[in-house]
Amino acid sequence: MKFDELGLRAETLRALTDLGYETPTPIQEKAIPVVLMGRDVMGVAQTGTGKTAGFTLPMIDILAEGRGRARMPRSLILEPTRELAAQVAESFDRYGKYHRLTKALLIGGESVKDQQAVLQRGVDVLIATPGRLLDLFERGQILLADTKLLVIDEADRMLDMGFMPDVERIVNLLPPLRQTLFFSATMAPEIRKLGNKFLHNPKEVSVAPPASPAQTVTQRMLRTHTDPKSKRAALRGLLDAEMDSLTSALIFCNRKRDVDVVYKSLKRHGYNAEALHGDMAQPARMETLRRFKNDEIRLLVCSDVAARGLDIPRVSHVFNFDVPVNSEDYVHRIGRTGRAGRSGKAFMLATRDDEKLLASLYKLIGGNIQELDSPGGETVETPAVLEGAEAKPRRSRKRRSGRDEAAAEPRGRPTPRSEPAAVAEAVEAAELPAEETQAEELEAQATEAEVAQAADKPKATRSDGKRKAAASKAPQNKASEGKASEGKASGSKPAGRKRDEAVGETPFGDHVPAFILREVPAAVLEH
Repeated sequence: MKFDELGLRAETLRALTDLGYETPTPIQEKAIPVVLMGRDVMGVAQTGTGKTAGFTLPMIDILAEGRGRARMPRSLILEPTRELAAQVAESFDRYGKYHRLTKALLIGGESVKDQQAVLQRGVDVLIATPGRLLDLFERGQILLADTKLLVIDEADRMLDMGFMPDVERIVNLLPPLRQTLFFSATMAPEIRKLGNKFLHNPKEVSVAPPASPAQTVTQRMLRTHTDPKSKRAALRGLLDAEMDSLTSALIFCNRKRDVDVVYKSLKRHGYNAEALHGDMAQPARMETLRRFKNDEIRLLVCSDVAARGLDIPRVSHVFNFDVPVNSEDYVHRIGRTGRAGRSGKAFMLATRDDEKLLASLYKLIGGNIQELDSPGGETVETPAVLEGAEAKPRRSRKRRSGRDEAAAEPRGRPTPRSEPAAVAEAVEAAELPAEETQAEELEAQATEAEVAQAADKPKATRSDGKRKAAASKAPQNKASEGKASEGKASGSKPAGRKRDEAVGETPFGDHVPAFILREVPAAVLEH
């Protein structure tokens, strides 16, 4: 089927011809005629299959007649991220260049006054993120009473990011008589429940199993150590092995701080890389994306802010530095490559701590990902992978005392250490000069000798401790003996046995209990 068989206007077909589009994708082929009929649509398709054109093309034809009034947009498209909203705005410019339609892009990080000025002139299409739209609505700059066409794009991402309460509030502000288009790459039960709440007698359009990777993407996985330096070394090994076929690549990390760490590591090793995440200022994010699309940047290290809906045809590779916490994000990440029938490659680094996440991922996609060895032919569990690792920062060479080491590692039974720790120690030892290594070996031998000598000594008993205590108090005993002799000379008679005689005969040291010094009654002795 061709585009001219879908019932689109001549101006729209002319724009598609200029872009070189002739055959619609399955989701476009099924969704466009239904949207032109004015029915509500629930569209489910894999990422990268052309969902954006599936609703923008018929919207342009529907909005071709009529004119928007000040602060009253005729249609509304809700997007979860600023980048995706900006991309949809670009699609309207390309597909509707032969139509006299106006649009407004309402996203955070941009000038509010400029956006208000555009709304005052009247727009046909309003593309917005939920937060900025509600902000301007509360300021009285937007009236939604004349909005007759609503599009909720990437609904599953809206749910993940916590936007659904805002979306429900926005839907309640719209007129009840409207056409609603609900598009998502996955269709969880929660998403379907929301779709049934927003739509009226919808036509469901599904062209692929939900959350299934595209067949045009080759998936591979590489096992690596858990420590970050080994993972970065393994990533560089993959990049070097794929550099001949790599035109541009996205490198996804789970956390924003890891994005900065990986980006700085790649820059330090001479790679053409930049970073993209949600903490960056909006102008910087848009400029980075522009440079990446224009092939000025070859590697883009990013968070999941770039995992949804971004259409960059020349992305040949996707590298998952981390296994996604949400399994569905994996489908969206690798969907940035292999788009529009092109082929792509996706690699993922996994550690022994990712087994639960991998099990959840395999359950979602219905199969395992083929594992491979390191590009050099050796598995990533060997120290050879660390040959290209970054220079290890010099640390203090202070060692623990012999007693501490003996407490940490009992003799004859060394404490088991993980393999990454042993590899890291081997790398550190290789970096030390010969003199320092010999000095540390001599120190270690001396420490072991001290520990062995201490172990051969007999253990002290309680009686030994008491003897030592008695010896330490010898001066006091002598003083007491002197006092006792003085008392004897003066004629005083001590009660019971003499104190100086008791000191050497009883096991109580210098102190003798009082009951021993008492005289035994004669009656007791008779019995």
